[in-house]
Amino acid sequence: MIPVDPSPMDGSLHLLDDPDHRQRCRQVLDAEGALVLEGFFTAEAVARVVADSAPREVEAYYAASSHNVYLTPPDPALAADHPFNRQVVSSKGLIADDQIPDDSPLRTVYDDPSFREFLCAVLGIDAVYPYADELSSINVHFAAHGRELGWHFDNSSFAVTMLLQAPEAGGAFEYVAGVRDADAGEMAFGTVGAVLDGDHSVETLAFAPGDLVLFRGRNAMHRVTSTEGSVTRLLVVFAFNDQPDVALSDSALQTFYGRTS
Repeated sequence: MIPVDPSPMDGSLHLLDDPDHRQRCRQVLDAEGALVLEGFFTAEAVARVVADSAPREVEAYYAASSHNVYLTPPDPALAADHPFNRQVVSSKGLIADDQIPDDSPLRTVYDDPSFREFLCAVLGIDAVYPYADELSSINVHFAAHGRELGWHFDNSSFAVTMLLQAPEAGGAFEYVAGVRDADAGEMAFGTVGAVLDGDHSVETLAFAPGDLVLFRGRNAMHRVTSTEGSVTRLLVVFAFNDQPDVALSDSALQTFYGRTS
């Protein structure tokens, strides 16, 4: 096993308890909808997690599926080629929280009170909580050659992720900020259709292994392009809620993980 420093976070780069650093991060996230904290994990910690995770790619659950960008069932009252009903493909695999080793640096960070307090300060919320089910809190995603994550909006108000291993090519995170206003019920069919047709400009969010990314994806349409080459793209998702005791339903667990426990 590759040795790792007791703290996988690089405290020389990111002072989580510093009010000024928190404020700067919040300003960037509020203004741009995305925040990249470069070198958040030490190189040693990234290497440890990759060494733990890469051999387990064969255990990953692949829920290859088509879906619309709203992650909802189609509407038979609308035409099949309507932006609401148009289907895209997501084909990544993942291992769930109960497959993450107890001594993983991922758990060290996820459970760290300073990390959670930092997230709250940057996100502007009172508290963050793990999922109440056994599968959803920490997931490692695998995207080998040809795997992708189709265009979609997130159901949650924020996402916390970190790239662990970059592919040889492809695997780009593309997004269009401010497409809709979910709280107002704005569906933005015109813009959605233009993005799906390739007629709308998109932005690419650049980040490297070890960089922590906070992203507001509820109103931003986004995708990860198909991986190219022999190196699997590895990414960890740190999933939190702003309310306690939230668990995915059995049907959702079955969809995402192929099991309920």
